[in-house]
Amino acid sequence: MNKELIIRRVANILKETPSAEDIVKKGGDRDRRFLYLARHMVEKAISKDALITAGDGMGIAILFEAGNEKDNFLKEFFQEVGLVLNVTGVKNALKVVKNQKYIQSQRPKDGKYLYAWFWGVVKDDRGAGTHIAAEMKDEFLRISEEKKLPIYAETRLRKNAIVYQRYKFENFHTWDQPGGGTMWFR
Repeated sequence: MNKELIIRRVANILKETPSAEDIVKKGGDRDRRFLYLARHMVEKAISKDALITAGDGMGIAILFEAGNEKDNFLKEFFQEVGLVLNVTGVKNALKVVKNQKYIQSQRPKDGKYLYAWFWGVVKDDRGAGTHIAAEMKDEFLRISEEKKLPIYAETRLRKNAIVYQRYKFENFHTWDQPGGGTMWFR
């Protein structure tokens, strides 16, 4: 699959995602910011063997094995600085860090698990008739069973929370965010 095409598709899906809307700095050239964020996500997913595609790349997911990891601090630091400079902006970065800290505090403290960082389908290929989201869900469950690890995810979109529920992801926490909106943790 063409990496640049996947990056463009992820960027377009992110534009419809409330969390990404909050992360990406308002103002001119937002398309470039979304593209930078998508590139960061896809390249990180590839480097950690976490990228899943379905339906000829119309469905894209990032499913990390997480918990007890030791990341390269210096590499992560420079990536985060790049995100602040190219995506969030300095003023927005503090709010993003605070929200991310709360979100991360909801995940397991001990042991390994799978974390669905991103799961999206290109707009024109959504719906029950395409089965793309279900195909990705089946791949998630296959990986979960193979590795014997639970899957964690969160969403701010009610329709996604309903889909997760239909796919048997249990809601274990609901957060009414300070800036408005609700986040469901599954």
